[in-house]
Amino acid sequence: MKTISKIGVGALVLAMGASLLAMRPHTADKHRTEIVAAHLKLAALSPESRRDVDYRLLDARLQELMKKPAMVGLAVGVVENGRITFLKGYGETLEGSGDPVTPETVFRWASCSKGLAATMVAKLAEEGKIKLNGPVADYAPDLKLPNGNERIATVGDLLSHRLGLYRNAFDNKLEEGQDPSFLRTQLGTLNAVCAPGTCWDYQNVAYDASSEMVSRIMHMPYEQAVKRTLFNPIGMTSGSVSLAGIESSKSWARPHSSGRRPWPMSDTYYKVPGAGGINSDIKDMALWMEAQMGEMPDVVDQHVLDTIHGRYVETPTERARMRKFLERLGTAWYGYGWRSYDYAGHRIVGHRGGIKGYRSLILFDPEKKSGVVALWNSDTWQPGGVEFEVMDQIYHLPFRDWLELDKDPAQSIAAAADDDTDSGDGSH
Repeated sequence: MKTISKIGVGALVLAMGASLLAMRPHTADKHRTEIVAAHLKLAALSPESRRDVDYRLLDARLQELMKKPAMVGLAVGVVENGRITFLKGYGETLEGSGDPVTPETVFRWASCSKGLAATMVAKLAEEGKIKLNGPVADYAPDLKLPNGNERIATVGDLLSHRLGLYRNAFDNKLEEGQDPSFLRTQLGTLNAVCAPGTCWDYQNVAYDASSEMVSRIMHMPYEQAVKRTLFNPIGMTSGSVSLAGIESSKSWARPHSSGRRPWPMSDTYYKVPGAGGINSDIKDMALWMEAQMGEMPDVVDQHVLDTIHGRYVETPTERARMRKFLERLGTAWYGYGWRSYDYAGHRIVGHRGGIKGYRSLILFDPEKKSGVVALWNSDTWQPGGVEFEVMDQIYHLPFRDWLELDKDPAQSIAAAADDDTDSGDGSH
């Protein structure tokens, strides 16, 4: 009787297990459908979420900006209260072509790509596959540092530019066409400027060890890993991580000099994709900002956001670079692939990017879930003022002409800001 009972219980357990297995795909599909629906809602323009920004004024200012001699094309997106409230393109994809920039026109992110690489690494750390306080040598064997410091420098030091190297080490050699993996092995031949973790100097060649880590751990090319982990779940349909990716886009912006002269496309910084290889349109960059605001916890959860947006090192040189905003801009910090600032009593998070013929920015208040993204295709930082004009409206601060529309080029601090961009194809 006991044997029969055991068999009966066993059969019941097996039957329940089979039932649960049969139900699981349906439950998973339903959950997946709900997530997709939620992301589609986040991707939709939401005029009803507008609260603080005067969009007529913003549009008028941007139209005036496009009359400046250095401007060719521009795309801007605004998010308020966690929803996209403004998306618009201005100008042309190519000077004189008549081909308009739209919210679907793809640009390069340049160094705004670093926040994406850091998000990838932090997600792997959350899964227990990387230790952020572990030595970089454990995860990126190509990276060598002075005095064998790759055994001392941590993954966190890499993501926050605290490796003890001089600024933009070997970018010049990268731009000469040398292989970035080889260049990372040669960083060990340099003199250290400080011990790892004790000073801050911005990197591209070294920073791209982040993409090497991701590829090694996920056993796939970095672009495939990014698409699987972030682009596809977020719904970033225009996102790519290669020269071929941008050139195959239906609409894409060509690079130009500050004199509106078209530049040839270069694949140099696509070879360090973690540092400067992302492409997308402005809509997808706004979606990315929503994810960074915590609106897609199924893709990027709050623990990851707290990790990458942390304040790990003060960067006083950033305040010097952003000197025209010092009336309201306080301490500047670097986290993991992200900058943060004290601004008029608020904490804001963002990054800028500059690569030959392209500029980018993302800036937002995580608490208010409001912010701005912009992409443009010429060598000028003047549009950078839009980020603080939008934030000032969000905070109801008195107007300041941060876009410097009323100044001639000789008076413009925006023009001087270009001094911070390396010659050649540098990503910042």
